[in-house]
Amino acid sequence: MTTVPQLARTLQTLFTTTAEQLAQQTGFVRRASKLTGAVFAQTVVFTWLADPQATLEAMAQTAASLGTPITPQGLDERFHPAAARFLERLLASALTQLVTADPVTIPLLQRFAGVYVQDSTVIRLPDALEGVWPGCGGSADSASKAAVKFFVRLDLQAGTLTRLVPQPARVSDSATVVADEDLPAGSLRLADLGFFDVEEFRRLGQRGVFWLSRLLPATKVYATDGRELPLLGWLAKQQGRVELPILLGATQRLPCRFLVERVPEAVARKRRERLLKAASRKGTKVSATKLALCAWTWYVTNAPAEKLALVEALALGRARWQIELLFKLWKEQGRLDESRSGKPWRIIAEVFAKLLGLVVQHWALLVSCWGRADRSLRKAAPGIRRQALPILYALESCRQLCRVLAMVVRSLKVAARINKSKKSLRTYCILQEPSLLDNLA
Repeated sequence: MTTVPQLARTLQTLFTTTAEQLAQQTGFVRRASKLTGAVFAQTVVFTWLADPQATLEAMAQTAASLGTPITPQGLDERFHPAAARFLERLLASALTQLVTADPVTIPLLQRFAGVYVQDSTVIRLPDALEGVWPGCGGSADSASKAAVKFFVRLDLQAGTLTRLVPQPARVSDSATVVADEDLPAGSLRLADLGFFDVEEFRRLGQRGVFWLSRLLPATKVYATDGRELPLLGWLAKQQGRVELPILLGATQRLPCRFLVERVPEAVARKRRERLLKAASRKGTKVSATKLALCAWTWYVTNAPAEKLALVEALALGRARWQIELLFKLWKEQGRLDESRSGKPWRIIAEVFAKLLGLVVQHWALLVSCWGRADRSLRKAAPGIRRQALPILYALESCRQLCRVLAMVVRSLKVAARINKSKKSLRTYCILQEPSLLDNLA
C-alpha cells in the first residue's frame, strides 16, 4: 500500500523534476521563461482539479501565487500543440507511478491475484483535430470527426489504474494495442463486449489468467461433443440459473463454461426498450433474435466452478460497472468532456490536464478510503477537490504536503461512506454475499 509520505514524494517529483524534463523534450519550453513547464502544469492541473470550470483569470491568479505573474491572455497563448504534447507525456509519466491502496477486504476479490476491469471512454474534440485524433465518423448522434478515446484498466482489489492510454476514437476496442501480458497469473480480467476476442481468451488462459465476459451473440457455440448449440432454442428450455460446458468459437473451439440466468420479465422489458431506443436514434432496426435474448444474462469464463461458482460469476459481472461509474465521476464532477474554450489545441490540452488532476484525485482516494468496501468515490471526490490548491501550495515542502494529505485522509475515512439503501442492493454487498442475488431473481 502507498503511504502518505510516498504519495507526497510522487507528487513532488511528477510536478517539478519530471514536468521540467518533459517540457524541454516536447518543445513546450524552448528558452528561459518565467512560465516554466512545472509552473504551467501545476497551474492548469490543480486549478482545474479545484474547479473544472475555472476561467483563465482564475488560472492566472494561481500562477501569480506560485511567483509567476502572467496575464490571462498570455496564459491562453501557451495552449498550443506543444502544450498538448507536454501534458499528454506528463499524464503518461504519472501512470508509470505505482500508487496502490490497502486491498479491499472482500473474500471473492481476494480469491484472485487481482480483479481487473477494463473499458474505454470517448471525448469529442473540435473537427480541426481530425488529423491528429480522428473520430468515429458516421451519422449517429455520438459520431464526431475528431475524438480521443481513453482505454482504462482498473484493479478492483487495490484500486490501481494499471492502464490509461489515449488513442484516436476511430480505433475500435477490439483493435486496441494494449497488451494483456502484464496481467499476473491467477488474476481475473473483466471486459465488455467491445473486447470480446476468443483468440485473446485463449492467450490469457495459456498464461494462467482467468477471464469472465458476456457472450457476443453472433459467436458460434458448440457442445462438448462438437455439435453446434442452437443458442436461442436451448435457452428457451432453461429456467433460473444454468451452466453448461461448451466449446467457444467456430475455429478455436475453446473449452469454457457457459453461465446463464433468466431475468425477471420487467428487466427483460427494460432491456428491449433500451435496444429499440438506441436503434431509433441510429435509424436501424433490432432483430427479433436480439429482442428475445434480452430475457437472459449470460457469461462465458475459463474459471473452473471450484474457483468461481455461477452465482459468484454473476456478482462479479455486475462489478464491471464500477469502471463506468469511474467514467461518470470524471465527466460529471471533473467535467472532463467540457471546456469554456472553442480553440482546438486549448481543448485537447485541457482534456489531458483535467485527466492528470483526476489521476491525482484517484491517488488520494487510494491512500484514504479505497480499502473500505463501503466507500463512495462520488462523495469522496469533492473533499479532495476542496484541498487541490492547498496541495499545490504545499508541493515545495514534503513535510507540509504530508500534513495536507494526512488531513484529506482523515476527512475521507469519515465522510466518504456509501449511504445504506432499502430500495437496491449495493455492489459491495453483493460481492461480499453473492447469494443476495437470489433476492433480485
